[in-house]
Amino acid sequence: MQQDIRNTVGNVPLEWYDDFPHVGYDLDGRCIYKPLRTQDELDQFLDKMDNPDYWRTVQDPMTGRDLRLTDEQVALVRRLQSGQFGDTGFDPYEPAVDFFSGDIMIHPVTNRPADKRSFIPSLVEKEKVSRMVHAIKMGWIQPRRPRDPTPSFYDLWAQEDPNAVLGRHKMHVPAPKLALPGHAESYNPPPEYLLGEEERAVWEQQEPSERKLSFLPRKFPSLRAVPAYGRFIQERFERCLDLYLCPRQRKMRVNVDPEDLIPKLPRPRDLQPFPTCQALVYRGHSDLVRCLSVSPGGQWLASGSDDGSLRLWEVATARCVRTVPVGGVVRSVAWNPNPTVCLVAVAVEDSVLLLNPALGDRLVAGGTDQLLSAFVPPEEPASQPAHWLEASEEERQVGLRLRICHSKPVTQVTWHGRGDYLAVVLATQGHTQVLIHQLSRRRSQSPFRRSHGQVQRVAFHPSRPFLLVASQRSIRLYHLLRQELTKKLMPNCKWVSSLSVHPAGDNVICGSYDSKLVWFDLDLSTKPYKVLRHHKKALRAVAFHPRYPLFASGSDDGSVIVCHGMVYNDLLQNPLLVPVKVLKGHTLTRDLGVLDVIFHPTQPWVFSSGADGTIRLFS
Repeated sequence: MQQDIRNTVGNVPLEWYDDFPHVGYDLDGRCIYKPLRTQDELDQFLDKMDNPDYWRTVQDPMTGRDLRLTDEQVALVRRLQSGQFGDTGFDPYEPAVDFFSGDIMIHPVTNRPADKRSFIPSLVEKEKVSRMVHAIKMGWIQPRRPRDPTPSFYDLWAQEDPNAVLGRHKMHVPAPKLALPGHAESYNPPPEYLLGEEERAVWEQQEPSERKLSFLPRKFPSLRAVPAYGRFIQERFERCLDLYLCPRQRKMRVNVDPEDLIPKLPRPRDLQPFPTCQALVYRGHSDLVRCLSVSPGGQWLASGSDDGSLRLWEVATARCVRTVPVGGVVRSVAWNPNPTVCLVAVAVEDSVLLLNPALGDRLVAGGTDQLLSAFVPPEEPASQPAHWLEASEEERQVGLRLRICHSKPVTQVTWHGRGDYLAVVLATQGHTQVLIHQLSRRRSQSPFRRSHGQVQRVAFHPSRPFLLVASQRSIRLYHLLRQELTKKLMPNCKWVSSLSVHPAGDNVICGSYDSKLVWFDLDLSTKPYKVLRHHKKALRAVAFHPRYPLFASGSDDGSVIVCHGMVYNDLLQNPLLVPVKVLKGHTLTRDLGVLDVIFHPTQPWVFSSGADGTIRLFS
C-alpha cells in the first residue's frame, strides 16, 4: 500500500522551512523530511542523458520529492502553454444561447413595487448640495473660465526679461549669437583686408579650423556685381547644428571673494627670526662646492669641492683657516656632532677620511687623538665590508687620522647624534649600498640583506634607534635594534634627492629632482602631509634648523627658500608651514645652482654652497 505523504501545513509559506530538515507534516502529524540531494551538476547531467523520463520529472514543492507527470498532465501543460483551454471537451466556438427571447411577454419578469427612495428627495444629496452652495458663496470654488482659443507664440531663442515665459525658467540658456560682420565681409573692403598671392596660398594650405576667416575677402565694383554666396546653405546648416547641439548647461557661478580663498597665514615679520639678507661670502674654491658641514659649536665651517680640497673656514670672518688636499672630488663632508670629539668625516672617491682639524679647544683635539690611539686591534680580525687603515706620518701632519676604504665610490657620509657611529652610502647595486661604521671599535657592518632600489640618502633619527633610507621613489624607516622595517613613506616624487629629519624626530622633509619639497608627519600618515612647489628647478638639498622652527631648501634655480615650520606639542594641531624668504646670490654655472644648504647650530643663519665655487652666509 502506498503511503500518503500529502503536506497538511495549509497556506503557510514554504520559505519558513528553508532552515529546517523537514518541509511540513502529513495527516498523522509526522514530519515530512526533505529528500537528500547529493547529486552535483555532473550527476544531474548524466541522469538527464540516461533517464528517458527526465523531461517529464518535476519537483513537488510541498514535499520536495520528484514526480513523474502522466500523459494527461503533459497534454494539459502543453495546451496551457499554447494558449488553449485546459478542458478538452470545452468548445469556445459553440453557438450562443440568448437568455432573453425577442418575444414581448404579457407579464413582467418581476412585479415588486417601486421603492420609497425613488420618489422622496435624498437627505444625503441635499447636504452635499448645500455644502457646494456654501463653498461657492464663500469663494472657495471658482467657476471655470472659458479658454482663450487664440494660440500664443514666443521667440524661443530671444533674450527675455525676467517676467517673460522663459525668464521664469532658471536653467534657460539663450542661444549663442552670431558675430557681427566686419570690414572683411564688405563687398568693397579696404586694401589691407585683401589677401595677396602668398597669403592666399597659405590660407588654402591651412586646415579649416586653423583659418582666421572662413572665406576669402573679395572686392566688387558695386553691390549688383556681388554673386550668390556659395557656402550659404552650409553655414545655415552649421548654425542649426550649433543651435540644437550646443550643451544647454548653466554654469553656476559662485560669488566668492578672492581674499577668502587665500589661507590665513601669519605675517612673516611675526615669525622672526629667520635669515633675510646675505652677510658673508666665502671665496677660495676653484670649482663647484658640493657639501658643507658646521662644527657643533658653530665657530668653524668645513666645505668640500670638486677641486680636490677640503677647506676649513672661520664662520664669523669668512677666513679660510686650513686647506686640506684630499686628491679627489669631495662628495660629502660631516662634522662629528659630539662636542667632545674634534673629527671631520670626508667622502673622497672610494674611501672615508677621518680628519682632526685641530681647531678650537686644544684639549678637545688632544683628547680626540688619545681616543683614536687607545684602540687595541683584536687578535683575530673579523671579515668586514670595509678596511680601516691608520694614517702615515705625512698624512698625520695634514690632519688625517684614519682612512676607511671601500670597494665602491662613497656618495654620502653622516654621523649618529652621539658621534660614535657613521653611516655611508656607496654608489653600487645590491644590499651593500649602506654601511654603518663604529668609530670606537673600528668595526663595519652591512645592516641590510637585500636591496630596495638605488639608495640616495640616509639619516639617523635624532633620538630613537631608527635609520631612514631614501631610495628613488620611497623612504624606509628601519628599527636598528629590532632589525625590521617600521614604515615606508611614499613621497610621490620621480626621484628623491635629499633628506632631513626634524630635531624632535616626528617630521621628515625630502627634496626631489622634480622641484618638490615633501613634508611627512610620521605620526599622521605614510602619505605626504604637505607638498611645496616653490622652486622652479630640481632641489639639491633640504635642512632643518636644530633649534629654531625653520627649514630651508636649495635648488638649481640659484635660490634658497627659507620656510617657517612650527611643530606643536599638541598632537591634535597640525604643523604650521609658511614660506618666509627667498634668498638669492648664487650664479648659475653649468645649469647648476645651490648644491648644499645647512643651518648654523645656534643662530638663525643658513649657509649655502653653489656651483659658482662660493659659500654664502645669510643672516
